[in-house]
Amino acid sequence: MLETPMETPMTTSLALPQLIALQQQVSALAVRRKHIHSPLNGGHLSRLRGRGMEFEEVRAYQAGDELSSIDWKVTARTGTTHTKIFREERERPVLMCLDYRKAMFFATQGALKSVVASKAAALLAWHGVAHGDRLGAYLFSDEQHQEIRPARGRKGVLKFLHACCQSNAWQGQHEASTSPSLQDMTQRLRHIRQTGSLIYMLSDFRGLDDVSVGHLAVLARHHDVVLVHIHDVIEAHFPASGAFPVFDGKQHFTCYADAAMQQVLQTQYQQRMASLEQLQKQHGIHLIHLQTHEDVAQSIRERLWAI
Repeated sequence: MLETPMETPMTTSLALPQLIALQQQVSALAVRRKHIHSPLNGGHLSRLRGRGMEFEEVRAYQAGDELSSIDWKVTARTGTTHTKIFREERERPVLMCLDYRKAMFFATQGALKSVVASKAAALLAWHGVAHGDRLGAYLFSDEQHQEIRPARGRKGVLKFLHACCQSNAWQGQHEASTSPSLQDMTQRLRHIRQTGSLIYMLSDFRGLDDVSVGHLAVLARHHDVVLVHIHDVIEAHFPASGAFPVFDGKQHFTCYADAAMQQVLQTQYQQRMASLEQLQKQHGIHLIHLQTHEDVAQSIRERLWAI
């Protein structure tokens, strides 16, 4: 690699006002919400049955049913006592797992993967709080792991966004002798106690192996999991030859490609994609792809509608 000036402007930093301003765009997000199991009241449907706001069905009366829940109209019509069953509306924790390891401070165009991940996380955080969710987070960098406990409202989002911008990962050091692996990150997520959380993991998923896949599969049994895969276009279509500009979070370079490098990097990328697709198909995990050169808000609107 030879150091050279970049020809195309690139977003390489994070600003708190920009993340706060993304709140104005959450009304355009159409994210469908699945069932959850949280015991608190809020804006989502749960499989747990009980007194609530959402009517579900009428069934024959059973011993122990509350008399106040009897549907007298159906009882009179059928001659048999029937009870109304409600599906409770409940809130749930939304947890953001942000990967700030060294590989996320990379791009050839658009913005660093870490910037894209942060903006996407901000949009999803504002959206969750607007629907009454509690927001918590895990931030993983080469130097530290930071946990933010779930909190409600705007205050919770601001605390999260401030932590993103103040992370020491943005200082560009990345000198830790042992950085967290995806195994470390996914294993820590398995210790989340409250069943039914909505977990967003935003990463380029470098280092995804069978152990990490196993952790995510177990996590999906008890929570709704969305993997947001951040990648640069060069990773999917690496050139067999030629030069292209690169930024690694510290310096700008020109990288010269060859066929051997193309083979290695594309094989790694294809293996990573195969593992992610396996998680989606076999374990019901949602998978979203975001590229560094795309508009984050527009991409989120287009790709999260089915969740």
